[in-house]
Amino acid sequence: MTTFSTEPLAASADRAPKGPSNLDGTPNGQHATPPNGAPVAPLDALNPSNLALVEQMYEQYKKDPASVDPQWHYLFAGFDLAGVKPGTAPAPTGETAEYQKGPGRFIQIADLVHSYRELGHLVAKLDPLGHNMTHHPLLELNEFNIEKEDMDRLLTVPNFRGGIRTTVRELVRQLRDTYCGTFAVEFMDIRDPEQRTWLIERMEPTLNKPSLTREQRQALMQRIIAAEEFEAFLQRRFPTVKRFSNEGGDSLISLLDAVIETGAELGLDEVLIGMAHRGRLNVLTHILRKPYEMLMSEVIGRPAVKHAGDGDVKYHLGYAHDYTAKNGQRVHLSLAHNPSHLELVNPLVVGQCRAKQNRKGDTNRERTMAVLMHGDAAFTGQGIVAETLYMSELEAYRTGGSIHIIINNQIGFTTNPSDGRFTRYPSDVAKAIQAPVFHVNADDPEAVFHAGTLAMQFRQHFKQDVIVDLVCYRRRGHNELDDASVTQPVMAREIAAHPTVKAIYSKRLLDASEVTQEQLDQWTNEVRERLEKALEYAQTFKPADAPPPIHGPWANFIKVPKTISDWSYPTNMEKDTLKGIASALTRVPENFNIHKTVAKMMENRLTAVNEEKGIDWGGGEMLALGSLLHEGVWIRLTGQDVSRGTFSHRNAVWFDNKTGRPYVPLAEYAKGRSRFMIINTPLSELGVVGFEYGFASADPNALVIWEAQFGDFVNMAQPVIDQFLSSSESKWGKYCGLVMLLPHGYEGQGPEHSHARLERFLQLCAEDNMQVCYPTTPAQLFHMLRRQHHRPYRRPLIVMSPKSMLRNPLCVSTLDEFSNGQFQDIIDEVEPLDKSKVRRVVMCSGKVYYDILKERTRLGIKDVALLRLEQIYPFNSERLLEISKTYPRDIELVWVQEEPRNNGVYPFMGAKFHYHWAGMKKLYYVGRKPSASPAAGSPEQHDREQKDIIARALGAPFTSKEVKPGGEGSGIEVSMTKEPSNK
Repeated sequence: MTTFSTEPLAASADRAPKGPSNLDGTPNGQHATPPNGAPVAPLDALNPSNLALVEQMYEQYKKDPASVDPQWHYLFAGFDLAGVKPGTAPAPTGETAEYQKGPGRFIQIADLVHSYRELGHLVAKLDPLGHNMTHHPLLELNEFNIEKEDMDRLLTVPNFRGGIRTTVRELVRQLRDTYCGTFAVEFMDIRDPEQRTWLIERMEPTLNKPSLTREQRQALMQRIIAAEEFEAFLQRRFPTVKRFSNEGGDSLISLLDAVIETGAELGLDEVLIGMAHRGRLNVLTHILRKPYEMLMSEVIGRPAVKHAGDGDVKYHLGYAHDYTAKNGQRVHLSLAHNPSHLELVNPLVVGQCRAKQNRKGDTNRERTMAVLMHGDAAFTGQGIVAETLYMSELEAYRTGGSIHIIINNQIGFTTNPSDGRFTRYPSDVAKAIQAPVFHVNADDPEAVFHAGTLAMQFRQHFKQDVIVDLVCYRRRGHNELDDASVTQPVMAREIAAHPTVKAIYSKRLLDASEVTQEQLDQWTNEVRERLEKALEYAQTFKPADAPPPIHGPWANFIKVPKTISDWSYPTNMEKDTLKGIASALTRVPENFNIHKTVAKMMENRLTAVNEEKGIDWGGGEMLALGSLLHEGVWIRLTGQDVSRGTFSHRNAVWFDNKTGRPYVPLAEYAKGRSRFMIINTPLSELGVVGFEYGFASADPNALVIWEAQFGDFVNMAQPVIDQFLSSSESKWGKYCGLVMLLPHGYEGQGPEHSHARLERFLQLCAEDNMQVCYPTTPAQLFHMLRRQHHRPYRRPLIVMSPKSMLRNPLCVSTLDEFSNGQFQDIIDEVEPLDKSKVRRVVMCSGKVYYDILKERTRLGIKDVALLRLEQIYPFNSERLLEISKTYPRDIELVWVQEEPRNNGVYPFMGAKFHYHWAGMKKLYYVGRKPSASPAAGSPEQHDREQKDIIARALGAPFTSKEVKPGGEGSGIEVSMTKEPSNK
């Protein structure tokens, strides 16, 4: 048929335009291009209010085609194709009369087809419990001027099923079969005409029904039996154990089978799965092939493997399996560990997917894919879902599309859909990314299998997200101890009276003579027997001493000891190599118009390196990243505004001052050696940090760095930090080397631009699960980042990074400090003080060191030593004890910090200093008093407090009178703790 596109000319008073309404599916207002590139008719030809004008133009066209604008020719060619002849009405054939009588009729039938494509899902048979609409006013035949007597008239329909000749009645039946059955698709609001056409061409020829053999139907039946009998067995044997069953959505297994098998046919070799706890045990056993006996041993309290950490409940655990598909393709399946934070795993799995694609060189993104399963209430209610969806269309986060499966049991714990969302479908949030939505009734396993097949084909063809809305119900409560009839009595009664998927599908196959009752009984008994044997074995199951060997990129990394005694690692590099790196990274390409500010910065960096002194923070970072790229390390640096840096210290991306063309020196330098990606992220912390955590956990050979715009905003990602970053090793034995750069420091910018919540990270520290550092020199940054990558193990690295320190003339390093030595956990006094005359040692971390140093220099004080704690956790107690022995035993030991007393390092570390400073009886605290807010909003108050802190840190010996919380009007506190009695 001829394609054309139109724009609205007039809207009917009683019928609003429907959105996309062109014969080729192009949305209103968009113009498709005919074969010769000519424009098309500029009106909505399918709008009934325009029929008079269309017929008038058609009459003029019949008399003299040249008198009509060529744009109309493509429209009228469609009339002729449909059998409309100038000035004639088709004669009846036998007893069946022709329907077409002119262009108006043609347009009405075309509109009927279009309306079913667009609205058919609204009257589809999607709800297993039967709460479906059967009629919709915009699909009533009188809406298209079709009368009762027209139903058995013949007509030619060029825009349905490739062009058919049939009766109106049969056309409507086929349209309803295609778009209003147990499988219905929302796709007509997709802007891409190719995607709409692709779906139409695959749904309409088969009336949206799969063509399955007897063997395929029997295989479907066996999988339904296995899924249902598994849940029933656990309910009988463990009635008081929570398992969050998927009873009512049993065909989820068939859906996943279809996705995996179809994917294998299309070249897929790895599927990463993320899901919450609903149906997880069923997926573990029937998709991941986790042995029944292993899972049952966990149910009865015997873990499958002795685990060094704390472990987790059975419905949070992951698993992996190498599956051989029916075509012989090996597909690696993995289910990610996930806490009960429902959708939190989504960006992590997508990040893992992207990392694996990168590692494989899967640039077409067709070998590795993510499948994300959601609850209906969570898909709408959890903002992380929207963040993950939106990121999927951004180049730095694109994975070629994920398949999202909504396990739509039409309730959220005890909350009805009407209380949890205002949209018709839980999937409506996905319309923002133009994803097709496949709604399917979970009581129809064949439709479910068809949905999975089509979803996988679409994903592989268009490399875009697809949504499958599996409409089902929850046969039991939120968990097996919960009585749903208390809050949803009507729904609970309906479910209790409703047959199971197994019962429905077995009857269907029996009626069609596709199976015998003997076969059904045999398959059921085989599953029950396997389950009984598995439980018997689980009673005597002994956990393995160690998990199976790790394969893939983690194979060469050691399992980290429970407590690491030495975190150091050689990180120095030859001066000449560093100078060569600096030269390459500051060289301006020919014909590139660099901004004068950037040019001056690069000139200063190169000069500092060549003169071997005065290397600032940006220069130190440049050398750290460049040196790692030089050694072949892949680096991914992301965050809001990271290409320039929030405080303009980085400028890792140059922009041509005339053309705006970007140039990335680090990426250019990496060519042929490694790879460097620097990404300005969307304005998100939770989704982005989740993605980067997933990326880093999947590829330990890449250095993955996320930088917060200000450290204060990191708490938007707190769930990822709490549930994964700090505890994944203890719960699941999973490691990650993600680096987080969190700008931190008090400069009078108020409570939202001062504080990265250092104390919260320290509160999460235990068992050497992460590193928390607050480096104070560019050389320390250099060694810290290189150490993070070169050690043969991975732990997260949390860095309190600088703001004003970036341009502090005191915060510089010499080239010797880069080419010699390594990261120092604690930096002792660097000035040539006579330690025997020192009366006070001031310990601190971060920026406040330079404030104290500047004032000490101004006052000429020689009896106060400054000691910097650079790695706060794990705390190097041996090094502190070693340093303490170089000072007199009667000195005053003072901890100074900018943060309030209930924040920062002191609450976590205060008592530790007593144990590791030789002869220490008292520890004094100087800093801001306890505060609910992390910083003062007034710059004047900030300045006053800061001056008081510095003055008291350097002042006269403390007296008993002043050692108490700050008085009225004072913003600081001087306090003292004595040696613990249990030292």
